[in-house]
Amino acid sequence: MPASAMSRRSLVVAGLSTIVEWYDFTLYLYLATLLSRIFSVGGDAGLTQILAGFALAYAMRPFGAIVFGHIGDRYGRRVTMLASMTLMSLAMLATALLPTHAQAGPVAGWMLLGLRCLMAFSVGGEYTGVVAYLVEGAPVHRRGFVTSLASAASEIGALLAAGISALTVALLDEASLMDWGWRIPFFVGAAMAAVILLARTSMEESPDFRRQAEGGTVPASPLRHSLRHHRLPILRGFAISALGSITYYVGITYVPAFLTGVGHMGEGVALWLSTLAALAAILLPVPMFLSMLHGPGLALAGALILAGLGGAVSAVGAVATAEQFPGEGRLTGLALGATAATAIFGGLTPWLSHLLIERTGWPLIPGALIALVALVVLPIFARMPETKP
Repeated sequence: MPASAMSRRSLVVAGLSTIVEWYDFTLYLYLATLLSRIFSVGGDAGLTQILAGFALAYAMRPFGAIVFGHIGDRYGRRVTMLASMTLMSLAMLATALLPTHAQAGPVAGWMLLGLRCLMAFSVGGEYTGVVAYLVEGAPVHRRGFVTSLASAASEIGALLAAGISALTVALLDEASLMDWGWRIPFFVGAAMAAVILLARTSMEESPDFRRQAEGGTVPASPLRHSLRHHRLPILRGFAISALGSITYYVGITYVPAFLTGVGHMGEGVALWLSTLAALAAILLPVPMFLSMLHGPGLALAGALILAGLGGAVSAVGAVATAEQFPGEGRLTGLALGATAATAIFGGLTPWLSHLLIERTGWPLIPGALIALVALVVLPIFARMPETKP
């Protein structure tokens, strides 16, 4: 069956699904300084602990991607997308109901970390499943545009995370925020996940997977199949995702922690600046981090440009990564390449940036890390084959 046979409704539901994934993990970073006071001791030590927990939880993403990728490659894209969203809904709701450090002591922090790991595990197969679904279901001449919906929706999720966080911080006093207000953004995320899960129940199966099922080409062992036949595409997917992850997680979601820590800016102002930054465009990481050290006006300009750079890379990278693989074993190949890179360059780099700034005193390290990764992956991009029909 041709890819164009997939209904527009299924494509829209899939494209909007990434709102929840990116809302949750962006929310965690945007509220990092607040969460450090709620679930830890606060201050630089507490923030480092929260960012380290983010990095550790992110290490679960490749494992989740491989598990859900196996399910998607063996039993269909639709079933893996339903399973991953179910786990995400439960993890977000449980996070909103957690006891605080004041209520449960250090165990509260461990419970938060455990739910972060569960969320990362479920998210591991989410984005790759959605991207594969869109690539396989889009009309041939619209694959790039349709697949970029996943990236656009992820930016909406990030924008919602920033906006809801900013409103919560702005409208509540410190006591209310620490007592119950911090739970509001997580309850909102759980509700969004439940709505999208319900919408997914009516989605069609991917035309490409139906082709595999009808032709008897579904791989019996997707992991073995990918390692045997897709080693070079896995490397390319890793490179694309490495650049996309570091530009997004350091260039956008780490910015509030950077501004409140190094730039000595209040949480409310930093979150509003990040909200505005999520709306706009263009590049230059090192000068942008330099500009953010010189007051709210230049901080906004720097954040806007970094947000544009991250969005541009994500939009192009989504379809380019998925098209490195044929339909057979596509989700597992994406798990081994793209998701592994996201775990390293998305989960680890905010914590690493914060740690290196503390150790060296050089506030431009986040921008330098982005530039270094771009320089390293450029030769791989230059040799990448064109996938246009």
